Amino acid sequence: MGIESLLVSSNRNTLHVETAEILRHDAHDAHQYVMRIHAPLIAAAARPGSFVHINCDVALPLRRPMSIMRTDPNAGWIDILYKEHGLGTALLAKREAGEHLDLIGPIGRPFKQTNYRNKPLLIGGGVGIPPMIFLAEYMKDSAFDLTPLVLIGSEAPYPFTPRPSRIIVPGIPPGAIAAMPLLEDWEIASRLASGQEYAGCYQGMVTELAHKWLTSLDARVRAQVEIFACGPTPMLHAVADLAKEFSLPCEISLEEYMACAVGGCAGCTVRIHDNGEDAMKRICVDGPVFEASTVVFS
Repeated sequence: MGIESLLVSSNRNTLHVETAEILRHDAHDAHQYVMRIHAPLIAAAARPGSFVHINCDVALPLRRPMSIMRTDPNAGWIDILYKEHGLGTALLAKREAGEHLDLIGPIGRPFKQTNYRNKPLLIGGGVGIPPMIFLAEYMKDSAFDLTPLVLIGSEAPYPFTPRPSRIIVPGIPPGAIAAMPLLEDWEIASRLASGQEYAGCYQGMVTELAHKWLTSLDARVRAQVEIFACGPTPMLHAVADLAKEFSLPCEISLEEYMACAVGGCAGCTVRIHDNGEDAMKRICVDGPVFEASTVVFS
C-alpha cells in the first residue's frame, strides 16, 4: 500500500505529502543544524508535538522523523532542529537552501492545546528541545494567561548562544542564570542545565533542576503546575517519576526510530497501561504525546 493510500484509508485528513523548499540551513556546534523549510500545508496544520517525516536524500528511500520546532502559518515555513547522527542526517546536513525535500506531515497526536494550569513547566532534553519551543510559542500566542517556565538540558553545546536571564525565577538556584535568547525575547522564563560545566548553567541533570524548583514552591502554587516534556527515554522516565512524586499532570512526547510513521508498519510501539489494561500503542499516530502516568518504561 502506498503512502497516499495509507493517509486516505486512515482518515488522517490533516496529513500532507508536500514538496518543500529549503529556505535556510544553519550549522551549529556539535553537528547540530536548524533548517527552515517552506511547507505551507504542513505549517498551517502543525500543532506543538507534531513531527514531519523527511526524505533526506533521493539516494536514501527510508525517511527520518523530525520534530517541528517552530511554524509560521502566514509565511508558510517550519523550522526543524536536528543533530547529525547516522547516514540519513549526514545526507540531510549536506542539503542547501534552494533545494527541495519531500515531506509528510504534520504527523502525530500533539500536546494538549486548552485547559492549561497557570504555571506550565516545559522540560526539553537534547533533540527533545524543539517541541518545547513550539509549545512555548503556542502558549505565548494564545489568549491564555500563563507563566510558563522552560528548562532545557543538553550535554552537547547548545544550538544557540546562551545569555544571562533578566527574568527572575524564585526557586531556581542562584548560579543558574543561563537562558535561551529566543525565549527571553518572548518574555518566557528559561534556564539551562548540563553536566559539562557550561557557564551560567545548572550543573546537573535538567530533571534535578526541575525537582529543586518544584520543591521550592508551596502547595498552593505547586497546584498550578503541570508538566510537558520531550527528550531521551531515561529523561522522560525521570520526568514521569517527578510528576508522580508531586502529583502533577504530565504529558510527554516519546522519541523513536520509525519506518513508515503513518501507522502502517507498527514498528514504533510502546506499552501503555491505562484503565487497568496493557496495550501496545504506535508512537507515530497514537502518540508521540502520551500521558506520562500511562507509559510503561521497563
